[in-house]
Amino acid sequence: MRRFFPKSLTGQIALLVGIALFLAQAINFGLLLNERRGARFAQVIAPAVTRLADAAERINNPASRGADEDAGNRPGHRLPQRVERYASNPLTPPLDRRPDLENDIRNGLIDAGVQPGEVIAVTRPFRSDQLLTRKMSPGRAERLRRLGAELNVAVELPGKGWLMLRSGWPRSERALIWQLLAQTLILYVVVLLPVLWAGRRIARPLRNLAQATQRFRPGEQPDPVEERGPGDVRAVISAYNALSLRVNAMLDEKDRMLGAIGHDLRTPLAALRVRIESVEDDEDRNRMADTIDEMSRTLDDILSLARLGRPSEPMTEVDVSALVDAVVEDFRDLDKDVTFEEAPRLTMRLRPSLMRRAVRNLIENAVKYGGAAEVMLRNEGTHVAIHVCDRGPGIPPEKLDKVFDPFTRLEESRNRDTGGVGLGLALARAIVRDAGGEILLANRDGGGLAATITLPR
Repeated sequence: MRRFFPKSLTGQIALLVGIALFLAQAINFGLLLNERRGARFAQVIAPAVTRLADAAERINNPASRGADEDAGNRPGHRLPQRVERYASNPLTPPLDRRPDLENDIRNGLIDAGVQPGEVIAVTRPFRSDQLLTRKMSPGRAERLRRLGAELNVAVELPGKGWLMLRSGWPRSERALIWQLLAQTLILYVVVLLPVLWAGRRIARPLRNLAQATQRFRPGEQPDPVEERGPGDVRAVISAYNALSLRVNAMLDEKDRMLGAIGHDLRTPLAALRVRIESVEDDEDRNRMADTIDEMSRTLDDILSLARLGRPSEPMTEVDVSALVDAVVEDFRDLDKDVTFEEAPRLTMRLRPSLMRRAVRNLIENAVKYGGAAEVMLRNEGTHVAIHVCDRGPGIPPEKLDKVFDPFTRLEESRNRDTGGVGLGLALARAIVRDAGGEILLANRDGGGLAATITLPR
């Protein structure tokens, strides 16, 4: 059911207004129907009951019969006020009886002091060849034709025959329904068109704002969104434009701060690197040099992770297969057991240095924990997958996502030989997500871990 519900703001507003109009018209129809029924009772049923009660009184009152007694007993004799008397039921089946009218007529006769037997009320379309038309003036017949239907009422007077009355009957509720449908269509046109116009006037600037928000990239200077629409919408757009300027200003300040921190830390590290040359013990000197190098790499990772939101490297057309192969060759030059299945040329727009670093971090982890790495590149239609697999100890399932958090290591000894400070995977995922992709980790059957970079084409 929800899939048929409109998703746009304009569609939802139009649907709500349409439902409200429909409910209002339904209530209006109910009120008009009750009013029509009341009017029918006052205009048709009450006069018919009066005529029938008057005719019954004339029949039941001997003083009123006079010289007409014999004539009144003849079938088809017309009594005053268009009431006819019959010896038997003048309405023969099939009949489309109206129980609601029969009940009203019976109650009216009882209230008038007449105890009727069977009461039959029938409505039927009006035809000009009926007896009612032939025995009345053309003007009255024309008025009845305009009413559209005829009411036939037959009332049994126990032991005294039947009384029958023919009268005009207003058009059925069908005409009222068509009138209300026409009114509803007019209301929909008159009301919904302005609502749709107002909805589009609100939705269009909001849609532009949503698109600008999706396109926003830290560090870029986007064109401000045009302030259009109602006052509240313009206020939201103005707030977004101001917010984007503040975000870029804060990022500029952060970059300046990171640059200063990097400079202030690299200077003493370089000085330490020079001073350790005076250490006579070769083993101590090498350990100090390794520590300084590790500190330099950690500083680079921290600064790279912090600056990733505003990379300075532009997007370029890159052969992903050649990029991965170059990273694998770097490890082979260091005598690492890394294999790569040759893959066809796959060109994508990437930041090559950053993506090379993400792949290197995954291969480095595979070599460090599994002793070797298997790298594969797959073209899967809508995306490209880079698989880096090993046969190491794997990762507990509950920690597969946690290892991407910065400074998180599964090995808690802090031994430099078993890992860095826990920034490799965090940096790799940040780089891949910046490219619109994702990294997933999964334990392999038979032991080991499979890291997969998925990039959209």
